[in-house]
Amino acid sequence: MQTIKIERKDNYAIVQLNRGKVNAINHQMTREIRKAFTDLENDETVKGVIITGTPHFFSAGLDVIELYGYDKPKMNEFFNDFGGMYIQLAKFTKPFVCAITGYSPAGGCVIAITADHRIMAAGEKYAIGLNEVAVNIQISNNLIRGYSYWLGEGKANECILGGKLLNVEEALETGLINEVCDLEEVLPKAEAKMRQYLLADEDIFKNTKYKLRKDWLEGMEENPKIDLEQAISLWWKPEIRAKMKAFVESLQKK
Repeated sequence: MQTIKIERKDNYAIVQLNRGKVNAINHQMTREIRKAFTDLENDETVKGVIITGTPHFFSAGLDVIELYGYDKPKMNEFFNDFGGMYIQLAKFTKPFVCAITGYSPAGGCVIAITADHRIMAAGEKYAIGLNEVAVNIQISNNLIRGYSYWLGEGKANECILGGKLLNVEEALETGLINEVCDLEEVLPKAEAKMRQYLLADEDIFKNTKYKLRKDWLEGMEENPKIDLEQAISLWWKPEIRAKMKAFVESLQKK
């Protein structure tokens, strides 16, 4: 694994996003996350998983600079894998805690909303949310369902259409995150929450988690062909490509 690290504790694992300063998500990271969670799901010695980032950045979202250079077959493959990763994480049956170590827009938020419990670092510069509309990326029906599960349909509608990123206080108020603490306490609190979850009977936890998510999960499109075709089509739309190029150039100058 080159973009993530896995640390195994007594009966749970910690998956750390570890790709550069901001943990931007590319195809390799997407595939490595999928591989890690497949292995952890199937490992009977692992009873739960914590996912975390690096100080100040959980994940800054998709690596737009790299993705902009993908050709059409590669981009199609990426969208398939990214959507598949989200479905896989949302359907992960074991206790799953997200330790959000800072900034977490778009793709970072996509990962975070699949967890059972989210603990986020306090900080004025930190924000989280699905701001795809603001950065000219088509959001999928599956993501809208997941966001609405936590925020409620009305608030999700408002935030998604507005391309809004929520600051830490707003995220806590809306239910997008569950706890806020100092950065150095994020992972210890996540581990404490995991130990609490692991006190429950394993089968009872899994069954109850599924019942709570039943409408969300059963409403998912396993092969969202229309959503995928729409996202791909819009990604290559000349007007959007022009905006994306300007955005990429602005990032490269930083």
